[in-house]
Amino acid sequence: MEHTTQSQLEASPSSSTATAEDLAAKLNAAVRNEEIENVKELLERGADVNSKVESGWTPLQSAVHVNEDLVRFLLEKGADLHARKDNGGTAFTEAGIEGNVRLLELFLDHGSDINEHDDNGFTAFMEAAWYGKEEALRFLHSRGADVNLRRVVSEEKRKLNKGGATALLDACREGHTSVVKALVQDMNADLNICDNQDRNALIHALKSSRNKTVESAVSIGHFLLDHGVDVNSRDENGKTALILAAEMKSLDLVKALLDKGEIDIDDADDEGNTALMVAVMKNDYNIAKLLCEKGARTDVGNLIEVANRNRASDLAKLLLKHKARFVPKSPTGWEPTSKRWRNHLKQLYEIYRPMIGKLKIFQYIYYGIQNTSQGSIYLGLYGDTEVAVKIGCHRDTEEDKEKRFLEQCGNCKHLVKLFQYEKAKGCLYLCFPLWEKNLEEYLQESEDEMDYKGILKMIFQAVRELHLLGFAHQDLCPSKFLIDLNGTIYLADFDNRRKLIEDKKELVNSDLEALSRLVLYVIRGGKKPFEKISTKDVATDSPDYEEALDLVKSLGSHDERGLEGLSKHPFFWSKQIRFNFLKNIWNKIKDCHNQETVFKNFNTPKGVAYLQWTLEVILFSLDSYEG
Repeated sequence: MEHTTQSQLEASPSSSTATAEDLAAKLNAAVRNEEIENVKELLERGADVNSKVESGWTPLQSAVHVNEDLVRFLLEKGADLHARKDNGGTAFTEAGIEGNVRLLELFLDHGSDINEHDDNGFTAFMEAAWYGKEEALRFLHSRGADVNLRRVVSEEKRKLNKGGATALLDACREGHTSVVKALVQDMNADLNICDNQDRNALIHALKSSRNKTVESAVSIGHFLLDHGVDVNSRDENGKTALILAAEMKSLDLVKALLDKGEIDIDDADDEGNTALMVAVMKNDYNIAKLLCEKGARTDVGNLIEVANRNRASDLAKLLLKHKARFVPKSPTGWEPTSKRWRNHLKQLYEIYRPMIGKLKIFQYIYYGIQNTSQGSIYLGLYGDTEVAVKIGCHRDTEEDKEKRFLEQCGNCKHLVKLFQYEKAKGCLYLCFPLWEKNLEEYLQESEDEMDYKGILKMIFQAVRELHLLGFAHQDLCPSKFLIDLNGTIYLADFDNRRKLIEDKKELVNSDLEALSRLVLYVIRGGKKPFEKISTKDVATDSPDYEEALDLVKSLGSHDERGLEGLSKHPFFWSKQIRFNFLKNIWNKIKDCHNQETVFKNFNTPKGVAYLQWTLEVILFSLDSYEG
């Protein structure tokens, strides 16, 4: 950038004619060029001390990277410490990047928030970790920075699995060994916090980075292993720590990982590559030899073909010695039933995965189909059957209780059923028939006209079935109702919120109140958030308006007839039933000239106890008759 010289200033237009944009550009340039006298003169000529240039940089933010005295001067002149760049960064977060402890202290004394962050979730503490500024990191920690704070991002970025990283993950990613050690040993950083792509510190340490050397990655990897890091995390491509170590061609790290005894040596990434396959592709004889000696499978992937392609005859001989064989590729004709999950299931079918009994599953974010408070639910294949899989600890009494409950649901038409289960390495794999969408997705994405009454009938039946088993759901909402390819609805409770009713009527009432909102939500086609829906959102000219309101009112007032009676509410009647009912009313009133006698002698049809609605129908009929 050109220096702002005194002659340029003299040749510039006067303060009355110079544009604010020109002054802003010159002021920021003078700051970046450390031209303090020019900065002073530009401010005297009317330049805004808080003006912004490209990317939203203010003079104060630029000064952080130039000169402490200039920072203090600008603060004295009214510079806004809390002004943000276009990416949300502040002077305080910039000081974290710079690692300047004196400025960090100055800004804190002037009101900066220790955990303030930019739009990508970076705090000054995280910036110091990313750029290896250990002194600044220690200072910020002493002033209360949250060492385990995860990067906070917008909902849009969260949906793309961005954000969620901690300062430790940043230091590991960039290969700052001393910073990693300081965070773990002196600041008690949690080794096993994952970012929003489920990557922990070990994965960040082993992934390649522009500024990180292999030596620093290996050093950090060994340090983390010595301090108990989880060795079973994966990167965004499904690669395990063992696969990444093989990619790095670090024999020592591969040995250290295998020595932990918690590694599945045959685990594969999302392309089906195991650590041995990677070692063969990298033509690393020593790592391949170690993996073979440790029992890695040699019948996964065409290892001999890869070795031959690389002209690695010694490696091919090693593999043949360990029973690897050349196998010609054969096409597969398997086709999934699911439309929504077709591509995922096709890929899962074709890649290698270690089998868990008859179950093939990949615990990787790409194959996750639902998040619950108990963990993610993944796509799986039980034999050739498409399933949804929930994973828990089979020694956990809660998981055992859930399995028993699911077995009770076997004869229910609209409760999620247990298809099969497997146990392995302390984990219980519960397999369910695969669904296409939940109710929220179904309503919002469907372009066809829907049978809202049919949907609600199935919802009512599902809740009634649960109550008959002696449980109240306690978390009824659109995401808990799952819809299969045939349009059948099933009620799920993967969060284990259900409670035994045991004469606690308030539990049943709570479900009825939630159902009243579900009725409105379905009628409105999911066009308004479930939590905000009310009777005001239903148009008065919508079909069956009066019946719908009466049903909602009955549910909300905990109608004593319960779900069995409410399932026969006039809202659900067919046209034929309505015709017969009105015909019955007409036959009773057509020859009656005394309205009081009508009301006194009229008996509601059996199974219909909605007196207010019935009386309104009678009044309407009388008005029509008299007219």
